[in-house]
Amino acid sequence: MNERWEARTQAPLLGLAVAFGVAYAIPIVAPDAAPWVHRACLAVEWVVWGAFAMDYVVRLVLAPQRWVFVRRHPLDLLVVLLPLIQPLRLLRLLSTLLLVGRRARMAPQITLTTYVAGSVAGLMMFGSLAVLHVERGAPDGNIKTLGDAVWWSFTTMTTVGYGDHAPTTGLGRALAVGLMLSGIALLGVVTANIAAWFISRFERDDAEERRQTALLEALTQEVKDLRTEVARLSANATAASTPPPVPVQTPTEGAT
Repeated sequence: MNERWEARTQAPLLGLAVAFGVAYAIPIVAPDAAPWVHRACLAVEWVVWGAFAMDYVVRLVLAPQRWVFVRRHPLDLLVVLLPLIQPLRLLRLLSTLLLVGRRARMAPQITLTTYVAGSVAGLMMFGSLAVLHVERGAPDGNIKTLGDAVWWSFTTMTTVGYGDHAPTTGLGRALAVGLMLSGIALLGVVTANIAAWFISRFERDDAEERRQTALLEALTQEVKDLRTEVARLSANATAASTPPPVPVQTPTEGAT
């Protein structure tokens, strides 16, 4: 039952995650939008979080052993309860991203490459929006535009850190620490995935070369055996076509 529920709700939940991203981005990218736009985006954020929270509750109810399910999914429970403890937008962002990530990772049709690429893109986008939301109003902040935020996120995730843009608030620096750690982990996965691809490619090429070598050796052996058989048959044919020698009588034998 649990597996069927996860399979049926996979696509709708990922669609809601996209809606959450749009609702989270609009008030930050367009802070001067009408008040009803901000209220609608806030409502969408809570609806999406509620949908993922309901998904956790349903999976808990369908689990054969509920206590075992809770013990095996402590992070899921934490990110569901986190926004209720302190309803901050960043906490809703964090909890929804974690829920989306864990839900996507359970999908068998999503390959590792797609999951990692989506995680990198999503982390960079939401990291940029979050730091822009926090730092734009800081008196000494130098991250004032979306371009500055994206550039800062990219240099932070790749551990380059030019230093031309940096958060100045405590919350912004906390976001930077999370982005650094996440970026290092994801880049490690990307590097390992690329290395594994090259290794598997080399192994396939080596296996194909060994297979072709074995076929060539087998063909060479068959040619040798065929030549041997042809030589034997030729010798037998020559021997069969040669008449037996006729005995010659000598004069002595005739007189007798």
